[in-house]
Amino acid sequence: MTAPEPIAYYFIMKHVTNSERLAQSADGLLYDPQVRHDMGKFMEGGDTLRLEAAAAARAAHRSVERLRTHGSEGRGLSAGASDVLIRLRTLGAAGASLGELARSAGMTPRNATGLVDTLEREGLVRRDPDPDDRRSVLVRITPAGLAWLSEFRTPTQRAMEALFHGFTDTELHQLRHLCLRLVQNQQRIATHLAAIERGDST
Repeated sequence: MTAPEPIAYYFIMKHVTNSERLAQSADGLLYDPQVRHDMGKFMEGGDTLRLEAAAAARAAHRSVERLRTHGSEGRGLSAGASDVLIRLRTLGAAGASLGELARSAGMTPRNATGLVDTLEREGLVRRDPDPDDRRSVLVRITPAGLAWLSEFRTPTQRAMEALFHGFTDTELHQLRHLCLRLVQNQQRIATHLAAIERGDST
C-alpha cells in the first residue's frame, strides 16, 4: 500500500542527519552535500531542491530547540514549561484554564497539565478556583514566576543574538515570513487529509 505523499516525506526526512561539513554553491548559498547526495539517490536523478529545503528547515528547527532547551533546563525548566510561563505572564492576573493554555500553546490538555504541575511545584504558578465555573481552575503566574522570567530574559537575548549572528534585519523578516508560509502550507495539508478521512471529497 502506498503511503500518502506528506506521510512518505516525513519518513524520508526522519532518518536524514545533516552533515556538519556544509558547502557553498556557485552563487554562494549554503547546502548540505550529504543530504544532496542521499536525496539524489532517492529521487533517482530527479529534482532534490524541495527535499533539501525540508532537511534544512528541520535542521534549523533542531538547532533552535537545542539552544532553547539547554538554556531553560539550565535554569530548572523544560523549553515547554518556559513557553507556558511566558504565556501566563502575557495573560497577567486573568490567568487561563488548562484547556485554554493547551489550545494557545498547541499541545494536548494532558501535556499542559503536566507542565503546569511542574511549574506549580516550583512555585512559579498557582491554581485558583474559577469564579465562573466551579468545576474548573485558573492558572496564574506568581511573583516567583515573574522573577524567573526576568532572570531568563537576558540569557535568552544573548543566545538568540549568537544563534542569528550575521543575519540582517531584512533576512530575519524574510526568514520569519518563509517559516510561517511553511506553517500555513502544513495546515492546509492537515485540513485536506482530515477532509479525506471524513470522506469529504469537496
